Amino acid sequence: MHYLDEGPRDAAPVLAMHGEPTWSYLYRHMIPRFTEAGHRVIAPDLIGFGRSDKPTARSDYTYQRHVDWMGQALRALDLRGITLVCQDWGGLIGLRLWAEMPERFARIVVANTALPTGDQPMGAAFESWRAYSQQADPFRAGRIVHGGTVSKLTDAEQAAYDAPFPDETFQAGAREFPMLVPSTPDDPASQPNRDAWAVIRGLETPLLTAFGAGDKIMAGIDRVFQKLPGAQGQPHATLPDAGHFLQEDVGAELADLTNAFIARTQ
Repeated sequence: MHYLDEGPRDAAPVLAMHGEPTWSYLYRHMIPRFTEAGHRVIAPDLIGFGRSDKPTARSDYTYQRHVDWMGQALRALDLRGITLVCQDWGGLIGLRLWAEMPERFARIVVANTALPTGDQPMGAAFESWRAYSQQADPFRAGRIVHGGTVSKLTDAEQAAYDAPFPDETFQAGAREFPMLVPSTPDDPASQPNRDAWAVIRGLETPLLTAFGAGDKIMAGIDRVFQKLPGAQGQPHATLPDAGHFLQEDVGAELADLTNAFIARTQ
């Protein structure tokens, strides 16, 4: 697993977790603002993405394996006092880790993500995306990120998202991720996610939601997180100029919201 480690090593870490089909490059606008505020930043590339190893069989990828891989990384780095900033699959994995080892997490920033159990329909927008992810030929990560932003990407930025996937043999994880989202009650990940919710509902870890107004897939999910104990009284944000990949659209603003959240809850 490749990861960026920026800022002072003795500072409490901001764990910046990406999702599908991106990598730590997604946080390039935010990392300097975190380090300028005195924070350490850990930005991993999930297995199958970015500069991390990419097993070539789609069967190598399961939801549980991603949770386990990332959990091993947190323990190996012995991260504590974590501020989790999670978007897309970064939340599906990161929120499970919060439930698994809450003593390591100081606060949570939930940004355009969810922790689905399959007990509620995922919605037409998600089903459309999942179908596209399986049918697209070629699979262009840069084009996908471009389509999920309001501000849109340059050709060079699209190329940076395409770079980890030079051909189909590198794309097994990116192709499989949409199929791993638990969308039925009997999905293998549904009960583990229900168990995680049972833990999270009892935690008082401070939690802030920041969702892009232009994200159709995640619309309304922020309200679910706003019911949690640690979310009470927080200045939750709906960002009008942001789509699904809000790190691209409003990265500086999201970083500033996070820095203020950290300062307020220390």
